[in-house]
Amino acid sequence: MSHQHFIIHKPYGYLSQFVCELKKKKLLGDLHNFPEGTMAIGRLDESSEGLLLLTTDGKMSELVRSKKVEKEYYAQVDGIITDEAIAQLQQGVEIGIRDVKYQTTPCTAFKLETAPEFAPRTRKIRDDRHGPTSWVSITLTEGKNRQVRKMTAAVGFPTLRLLRVRVGAIYLHDLPPGDVIELDSFYLPQQQEEVELL
Repeated sequence: MSHQHFIIHKPYGYLSQFVCELKKKKLLGDLHNFPEGTMAIGRLDESSEGLLLLTTDGKMSELVRSKKVEKEYYAQVDGIITDEAIAQLQQGVEIGIRDVKYQTTPCTAFKLETAPEFAPRTRKIRDDRHGPTSWVSITLTEGKNRQVRKMTAAVGFPTLRLLRVRVGAIYLHDLPPGDVIELDSFYLPQQQEEVELL
């Protein structure tokens, strides 16, 4: 059986799913005519944006969601993040998962010296008079519920905007929000070359 694979820039306000009992929710099927059996690989919550992979291949979905594949996020945080906070993120921090304390594994984290040039979010982040913000890159191999948001909050810098920019060797680049690209296959860590999308 021939499978199909897609990447999408999930916009703010969409659920990473195709069906929902709640009315008036924006779903992935509203963005593209995906074939029957298409599933999202992992999820971005409703208020998060960025790179989302979809496939009709369950085995591929399981592999991409494994700890073998890195996922990189850019988070805009409240305040100018400190070197100390970055070091804490790198070492791992304690967060809550379903009311249970969880220690995140060591990860790659660094401050972005210049703000990335993403399209404005459909809902304004906040007014500049509320103080400065900064951006941090966080790369994980685990994916607990709302993990990046909980991690930055744990070190004193709550996330205001969150985008996933990379999964394995697949990059978001400047793919516009809501756009979908079909790929012949997904390039994973054992295939180091970067996939040029545009």
